[in-house]
Amino acid sequence: MKRWSVNTVPTVADTKRAFLQAFPHPISAIYRKIIDELLVELHLLTVDQAFRYDCVFALGTVTIFEQFMEGYRGDKEPLWEALIRAVRLDPHQIKQDAQRVLDLVAQYPQAVEKLLVSLEAEVDLSPLDAHLRAIASNTRFKYSRLFAVGLYTMIAKLTAEEEKRTELLQLSCQALYPHGQQENSQHRAADRFLRDLDIYRSNLEKVQQTKQMMADLVEAERKKKAKLSSA
Repeated sequence: MKRWSVNTVPTVADTKRAFLQAFPHPISAIYRKIIDELLVELHLLTVDQAFRYDCVFALGTVTIFEQFMEGYRGDKEPLWEALIRAVRLDPHQIKQDAQRVLDLVAQYPQAVEKLLVSLEAEVDLSPLDAHLRAIASNTRFKYSRLFAVGLYTMIAKLTAEEEKRTELLQLSCQALYPHGQQENSQHRAADRFLRDLDIYRSNLEKVQQTKQMMADLVEAERKKKAKLSSA
């Protein structure tokens, strides 16, 4: 990924302008807010000098987009491409890497679980294995909510038990944060992951409730018009 000099770092305005040029179509209010917040989050993350692309981040990005944009009436693919290209990433690579991770979890669940807690792989788990080892060796790893969601998405595919998911998350943090300079840093990392995931799930629930309320209003208006026309 391109590293920016002080004079070439794109601004939030630059990124929003690039998105609007690529996708100049109207978006309903609820989805426009979702896209705007995700666009700013991606921008702030990708212009950070410490950011390094990885396939767990890719999975988290795809997961958040798909879950929050569920029900969007329109072709989501041009919207997705405009969003990701606006932050100077490859939308096709991100989807391919995200799907590769999901395929690995489905095909080698035990091997992936072992990788998460020990960074050891007995089968070919590329690029996941290389990316996780690089993160563990990077003392300046740039944590993000997108990475947290990607990691949790993997763990959720491995087990349906919430207690087991939390345990795997804590063990994964111990493996991914071996270089913490503060006491119990990996436990604080796990707490941060869990806190961000709680916020993520809460926001997702609120969005779903809002979409249901809007659907109910539309249906009520439809029935009202039908009743008036038949009177």
